[in-house]
Amino acid sequence: MPSQPSAAAHIQDLGAYVAASPSSFHAVHEAARRLDGAGFTALDELQPWDTADGGGNFYVIRDGAIIAWVTPPSAGPTTGFHILGAHTDSPSFKLKPKPTTGKFGWLQAGVEVYGGPLLNSWLDRELQLAGRLVMRDGTQHLTATGPLLRFPQLAIHLDRAVNEGLALDKQQHMNPVYGLGDPAGEDLLGLLADRVAGADVDAAQIGGYDVVIADTQAPAVFGAKGEFFASGRLDNLSATHAGLAALINHAAGPLPAGAPIAVLAAFDHEEIGSASRSGASGPILEDMLVRISDGLGASASQRRQAFAASFCVSADAGHSVHPNYAERHDPANRPVLNGGPLLKINANQRYATDATGAALWARLCADAGIPYQEFVSNNVMPCGSTIGPLTATRLGIRTVDVGVPLLSMHSARELCGVEDPYRLAKVTEVFFRTRA
Repeated sequence: MPSQPSAAAHIQDLGAYVAASPSSFHAVHEAARRLDGAGFTALDELQPWDTADGGGNFYVIRDGAIIAWVTPPSAGPTTGFHILGAHTDSPSFKLKPKPTTGKFGWLQAGVEVYGGPLLNSWLDRELQLAGRLVMRDGTQHLTATGPLLRFPQLAIHLDRAVNEGLALDKQQHMNPVYGLGDPAGEDLLGLLADRVAGADVDAAQIGGYDVVIADTQAPAVFGAKGEFFASGRLDNLSATHAGLAALINHAAGPLPAGAPIAVLAAFDHEEIGSASRSGASGPILEDMLVRISDGLGASASQRRQAFAASFCVSADAGHSVHPNYAERHDPANRPVLNGGPLLKINANQRYATDATGAALWARLCADAGIPYQEFVSNNVMPCGSTIGPLTATRLGIRTVDVGVPLLSMHSARELCGVEDPYRLAKVTEVFFRTRA
């Protein structure tokens, strides 16, 4: 197995990946850049694929999702897939139609809440707009403005009771300012067109856009012993990055005899339910697995054998115990930062973990030489969900839910331990090389 970087090197690389990925479209672009550098081949869904001759390393981008895989030379029609599932999107705000607004001499951006962000965490921060512009001729461009916007909080002098409870109206209060002037004479889309790197984009030819707000503060390591890592979008670029690093290291080989087909599936739209062509409820993963199987000469029956031999590790961020709100957590299962990645369990299958998945995860972590922690919700607290149950339901592939423990989940700036993302990458590489 190729040597792993240190936890310190991994966390710095995670920070670089997050900084390069202010939107899901940037996240897959940066992943593709790294895969290209590691010798992977990009495939076009509109073209036939020649992927069967002696194995190989490939990827496909569909909008804000990316599927990448390593096919070992020994792979055949019934070879199983070992899939690390993650997602590229994060809670935020998305630019509305007719986005240039404002009043009283302020320029503001019209935005819609995307997913479930902690609204107060976005106040008084320097923010950017980032995403894709689609021209009327179908060409696409990535854009990122750098520091541009701010949700300014009302001064305490004008709301003396604010510290007794801050109430934010999503329509009235969550309208960021980005300049001064008359909105009738301004064009926010023109500003986005001007911020496209390496291309001269005519704003009048923009036919559509998927643009979100992202924090611009650089990721940082801090704490008494440098044990903490703060960054935006750790939910869930921490898992996307871990899977990407593990897959690239795995591809460097040599691959063990009988190795499964290792797959990174980084979906979009998890934060809003995954119901899209690039989300986990859509057909993207099945489309890719079917085409890989077809390239290996699989019949329909053999493909089902391959699926039955497959396993998915659904990796999404989870909760660390909060020292100031310990009553919100299960009294017996209280994960901590740097205690190892989580095994996420829910009796109602909001997570897909069962006893088989738990046993596999325990074996993988032991083989990787890392600790892990169990997470289960307090009975009176609603449990979130992940792509895990969706993948298991759609494809019938055995699935286990895991993730890096966080504090401040869905904040503009989340907090994890320095060791845990590195450990997730280590155990993922073992998973890619191990027959379940």
